[in-house]
Amino acid sequence: MAAKPPAPPAPRLYLSTPVVDDPAALLAGLPDLIRKADVAAVLLRLASSDPRTLTTRIKAVAAPVQKADAALLVEGHVDLIARGGADGAHLPGLAPLQEALPALKPDRIAGCGGLTTRHHAMSAGEAGADYVLFGEPDPNGQRPSADAIAERLEWWAELFEPPCVGYAASLDEAERFAAAGADFVLVGELVWNDPRGAAAALVDTEAAIKRGHAAVLERFKAAQG
Repeated sequence: MAAKPPAPPAPRLYLSTPVVDDPAALLAGLPDLIRKADVAAVLLRLASSDPRTLTTRIKAVAAPVQKADAALLVEGHVDLIARGGADGAHLPGLAPLQEALPALKPDRIAGCGGLTTRHHAMSAGEAGADYVLFGEPDPNGQRPSADAIAERLEWWAELFEPPCVGYAASLDEAERFAAAGADFVLVGELVWNDPRGAAAALVDTEAAIKRGHAAVLERFKAAQG
């Protein structure tokens, strides 16, 4: 008799930083923060500067994040990933991903967002993206509806192997995207802008993800009979 497949694990958190100019303020609390919940990775967003300064900033953040058992990805700056000791890069679309892959593979993570169509998402997966992100704001701050994001996550989770990530702007979205089958939930302003502090927001987000995952487990149990 064939062994039953294991139950799907709960989605993990992916934490996006604010745009970082001086990393000292961020690092004062970031390592302790990411130990408050199951944070798989941190996405470092950097303010513009020269390559040497940017590399120094990446190095400053990489070691504490990795010591806290999370991966550090950098938004863009593919040429600085190895020098800065980061684990990978997040690319804002299919063309940037394709351009970056030779520099990142096979040693580092290549994530991809900015995927506005199913075709682009499938092309990113076929090209070798380690994850696809749905729902993040575009350069004008616009993003799809929660319904559209959840639908895209459900579609991807059902059909494709690479992990999918849902960008959540609220606790309700975090719960919903977990229920839709996201492997990771990316949060940024939801955590950093909480008046109670980032730690309380992160803990609440993890609880919302667990509530959403409960629905996934119920569906799994029903399918197993």
